[in-house]
Parts: sequence; structure tokens; C-alpha cells
Amino acid sequence: MNNYKRIILVVMDSLGIGNAKDANLFSQEGKIDTGSNTFNHIAERYPNMRIPNLISLGIKDLVPALNTEKLTHKHSFTIALNETSNGKDTMTGHWEMMGIYTTIPFQTFTDTGFPSELIEELEKRTGHKIIGNYSSSGTKILEDLGEEQMKDNSLILYTSADSVLQLAAHEGVTGVPELYRCCEIARELCMDPKYFVGRVIARPFIGENKNSFKRTANRHDYAVSPSEKTVMNILEENGYETSCIGKINDIFNGYGVTKTQKTVSNYDGMEKLINEVKNTNYEGLCFVNLVEFDSEFGHRRNTEGYKNSIEEFDQQLGELLAVLKDDDLLMITADHGNDPTWIGSDHTREQVPLIVYSNKIENGKYLGEINSFGSIGASILENFGLKMPKTLIGSPIKEIL
Repeated sequence: MNNYKRIILVVMDSLGIGNAKDANLFSQEGKIDTGSNTFNHIAERYPNMRIPNLISLGIKDLVPALNTEKLTHKHSFTIALNETSNGKDTMTGHWEMMGIYTTIPFQTFTDTGFPSELIEELEKRTGHKIIGNYSSSGTKILEDLGEEQMKDNSLILYTSADSVLQLAAHEGVTGVPELYRCCEIARELCMDPKYFVGRVIARPFIGENKNSFKRTANRHDYAVSPSEKTVMNILEENGYETSCIGKINDIFNGYGVTKTQKTVSNYDGMEKLINEVKNTNYEGLCFVNLVEFDSEFGHRRNTEGYKNSIEEFDQQLGELLAVLKDDDLLMITADHGNDPTWIGSDHTREQVPLIVYSNKIENGKYLGEINSFGSIGASILENFGLKMPKTLIGSPIKEIL
């Protein structure tokens, strides 16, 4: 058995690989998700994507549309993971990785916006006019409503395919502390089952007009905590580090997190990860989310942008592989799909890839399909000799340890 001192888990947010067994139970705009396949459909349009590092780790096992031969990959295992939980959102996917089985999907307001009674109460409690109240990308809604927000010091309210209420305001007009205060009120109101969402997010921005508006790193999420202890809590309680990069801390509401770093882009997230691997030597988990695959390209149905982002990630992956220590284990996965060739702008119910790499692995190969993202968390606990509680789901992948 290989015991690793540190496990690095990187989530390529939304980079699904199709074929979810229950995709027919999920749909958008009247079309079921069967047939959606984020990575393969991108590869069909761009079969010569420049991703030599992913190819060397065996991604062709999972993405047959890539114009390359299958390579042997003795130092890595490839696996197709099926999600067990009832949902195709960010929180459900990440929580399942850490052992949480979600039976009731988080509520969304993608198609309808939030009820008028919630908007009225929010205006009353915050003292600000609410504008927007529809599903949009964060940059598009600033183009549409940012100047109006600055003019009357209102709050831009919008949602997405996730279970989320987002409030945007200009840092120089409304101010970050005031935006946070308003989001705290929204979080309190959205604990009501009628309006319950997984996250309320403060989205401060800067700029002079719609041509220069830019969201800042002062984003702050007000999430609900997982329903019970997760794999991260167990690691923390046993003295291991749980270092999080990107929005992981927000997804888990800080529950089980010992250290966190915010990011402004996928590139920034990978830079922070590479620096952490090079300059630290702790025992435990480093958990990374790269959200731009989803937020910037999946939801916007930008296939070329998604392809370019995968290529950028692959280049930095090469830098990461070069600095991994002998007792590091790298896991690369996703949390759901978001096929940029699909109808609508919602997530898609798909399997996700799992690539597991270490120089210690000598018999790497394709391991087929495994049911439950929880196998990730179960394998992490197994590596550290910790017991998996009966309340959590997932079985360790014996071949990788």
C-alpha cells in the first residue's frame, strides 16, 4: 500500500465526460441531458487541442473524440465517476466528493427569478432598491445594469443555474461593507424554505461604465454548511491540514477548512497551487476549484473559450507535475457537466473524469466506471488510515493506494 503525505484534489469545474446513467432524469428547456458530453463535444470541434500533459495521463481513455492515440500511462489511473446525489450543481457535486449524499436537490430560481414578496422584504430590510432579478452571467448583468446601480445606489440581484442569490454593487458607490450587510440580510431571509438557496454571494465591482466594469476579488459567499461532518472535518479533527484554494471554502461554508486562499481566475488558482506544492510540506489535503471553466465558458456556451481554458490548464498542469513531491498524490476531477454545445445555459448531468497520478504508481491503467463521487473522499481517508463514518457515502479505490 502506498501512503501519501499529501493529496492534491483539483476540480475542473463543469468538465464532464457524458454518459451519466440517469441523465434522462435531468433536463433544461424541455430537452433531457442524455447525450450531453462537455469534454467530448469540445474535442469534436477541436480534436487537435494542445493538451499533452492530460494526454500523457490518459485522458484519451475518457475523451475518445481527441485526435490522438491512446497512450500507456503507468503512473496514472483513469476512472469515470457517476454522481449518486440528486442534483447537478456545484455544492451537490463537491459535497458528494467529501461523502455527503444529497437526496433533495437545492432549489433554483433560474427560470422565474425570486418571488416578489422576497424582493419587497429585501428592499425594506436593506433600504436599497432591487433591480434585475433574473438569471444572467455576472459580467453581462453588469453591462446591462451596472450604470443604473451606480446612479441610484440600488442592488443588482441575479441568479444562475446554481442554487444561488447574488447581489452586485459598486465598491465606490455602495461600498463593500454595505454590500456584505445586505447579503447577510438576504442569507437570513433565504433560510426560509420558500426561498431557500445554497448560497448568497456578494459580487462587488469597480469601473466607470459598462465598458470597464470588472468584478473584484472581494466576492464573499454566504453558504449553508453541510448537513453533517465531511471527510474534511475528519481530517481536521485528526490533525491534518485541509488547505483550500478557490471557492472550496465558500462551498463548505468553512466547515472543515483549516486554510483558504481566494482566486481571481483559473490561472491564478493554478499559480497558487503550484506555489503551495513547491513551498509547503504539510500532511493532509489540498482542495482546489477552478471555476472559470463553468462560469466563463460553460454557462456562456463559449466552446472556443472553453477549449482555450483547457489548453491553459494543461500548460500549468505540466508545471505542477514538475514540482510534485514523491509523497504527493494528485487527483484531477470535475463536479458536474456544462456542455457548451447544449441547449440553454444550465449544467448538464454527466459522469466526471478522475485522473490519479503519482510517480509511486507503476501499474496505471483505465479502471472503468465507479458509482459515487464519494469514492474520492473515501480514498483520502483510507490513505491516512482514518475510518469512514457510516453516515458518509463512497468506497475507497483500492488500486490507487
